Amino acid sequence: MSALEDRIRERLDEVVDPCSAANGTDLSIIEMGLLDAVDIDEGHVTVSMRLTTPFCMQLPYFVEEIDERVGAIEGVTSVTLETDEGVDWHTGMMAEEAQQQRQKRKAARRAEYFDETAADG
Repeated sequence: MSALEDRIRERLDEVVDPCSAANGTDLSIIEMGLLDAVDIDEGHVTVSMRLTTPFCMQLPYFVEEIDERVGAIEGVTSVTLETDEGVDWHTGMMAEEAQQQRQKRKAARRAEYFDETAADG
């Protein structure tokens, strides 16, 4: 992996998946396993990314964040984001630590919900 690709991946690790942010885990697209590939051709960078669902409404966010962060790197002249159809991603693609963080958050939400409903009932 080249030094430029390392810098690109570092910047991509700053892009938080908005759905994970909404549920309180703030996982990056790298931690989520959404990054498929980074291709560099004479300064043009193509980022290939998996979507978590075919109905992903966050594509404009990803385009803007990736273009802004990767495009600011010295040596990058342009950025293209390519995505799949949102049918291949699964939680097993997440980094181990991210999976654990997600499970803790789910357990906390479950406990909170059931504690509240038990108190109401």
